[in-house]
Amino acid sequence: MAAPKDSQPDLFGSPPPSSGAGAFQPLAERVRPQSIDEMAGQEHLVGPMGPLRRFLGGGQLPSMIFWGPPGSGKTTLAEICASALDFRFEQLSAIESGVKDVRRVLENAASSRARGIRTLLFIDEIHRFNKSQQDTLLHAIEQGVVVLIGATTENPSFEINAALLSRMQVYTLKSLGPEDIRLVVTRALSVDPLFRDRHVQVEDMEFLLRFSGGDARKALNALEAAFLLIAEDEDPALIGRDLLERALQHRAPIYDHGGEAHYNTVSAFIKSMRGSDPDAALFWLARMIEGGEDPRFIARRLVIFASEDIGNADPYAITLAVSVFQAVTLIGMPEARINLAQGVTYLASCPKSNASYIAVNQALAESASLQDLAVPKHLCNAPTKFMKQEGYGAGYRYPHDFPNHFVRERYFPDGMEPKPYYRPVEEGREKYLAERLRSLWDDRYGAPDTENATTNS
Repeated sequence: MAAPKDSQPDLFGSPPPSSGAGAFQPLAERVRPQSIDEMAGQEHLVGPMGPLRRFLGGGQLPSMIFWGPPGSGKTTLAEICASALDFRFEQLSAIESGVKDVRRVLENAASSRARGIRTLLFIDEIHRFNKSQQDTLLHAIEQGVVVLIGATTENPSFEINAALLSRMQVYTLKSLGPEDIRLVVTRALSVDPLFRDRHVQVEDMEFLLRFSGGDARKALNALEAAFLLIAEDEDPALIGRDLLERALQHRAPIYDHGGEAHYNTVSAFIKSMRGSDPDAALFWLARMIEGGEDPRFIARRLVIFASEDIGNADPYAITLAVSVFQAVTLIGMPEARINLAQGVTYLASCPKSNASYIAVNQALAESASLQDLAVPKHLCNAPTKFMKQEGYGAGYRYPHDFPNHFVRERYFPDGMEPKPYYRPVEEGREKYLAERLRSLWDDRYGAPDTENATTNS
């Protein structure tokens, strides 16, 4: 068992705070792991064959991006790396720091390097730096002035510029599993003096594990909040579900409308509508609304969905979706949630067809390789006398001059065999379009394409 944190020097040799001063630190800070062996989770990075363990064992460390959700250990790992290799540790928050702060740190690092001391610069929320701020780091990394570790909760390929990203290794941290969180909580109860002296016991660990959602800091903050509600003379101090619920009140939704959670939630929303599950679609709609998503963004997705996933199975779907977009733009929140709900439930409940979507993609793919095929003369426009003399438009048969407003004609380029890009499915109104096209172009469409109908539905 590791000695209590407050009985040891900190990572960088400073004396421990007095018990009174330490009590004012959040629990998550007081019990932060001091070595790689005390880390919970992230076995793919810190386990026996993990790259971080091997880097530290070899005494070398590349510049890195730690990409992972809140509370997964990004800051802790950076501090452990600095301590294990005896580097100076400089920390900046991209939210609060600017170019001037970065240059000051780099100047100090250069001065330290001249004395044989290496510096690890840790930048939290590095995705918040703009391009010019990120560019100030390039030379220092290349010249070895600092080893940079950036922490981000956002996908680096979206948020970190290519020049900086090419100079750094990206390591993904995962949300901690229930057993990892259990280890974090159990360790906190045993190493923190405030908890150890009061013999704190968690009676409903499962509730705490569910609440944390894989975030160690969230679990420890919840534990501390509940502990503060216990009477001072209660020993042992018992933390049960009632106390946790009273301390926490509710769990705020985890949604960042500018980051990966945004894209994942939108994906679940679209796939629920595509799967004809209006109830699940409403749940994800509510998640986006509660997270502060722009309602016009949601409405635009409905317009796209109406054509991509419903198409001619219900031609009214695109009209409704556009009307919802207009209503949302006109009304605004909170009332616009009603317009969105109407659109979502209708589109989710509609018959589905992606036939138009597949057709245009196939046509685009083939047209790019068949650009040299000319428009047949009988389909060309002939606005001048010369063009008419050259045969433009000659032989064109006007469909409205024929029975049923149809005449068999060749509309594909010369040298290209006609083929069916558009394959209507046997769903909704598109079923009638399929029947008509088979009657007009029986040599092309033939019998109903039941396999395609199943695939597209």
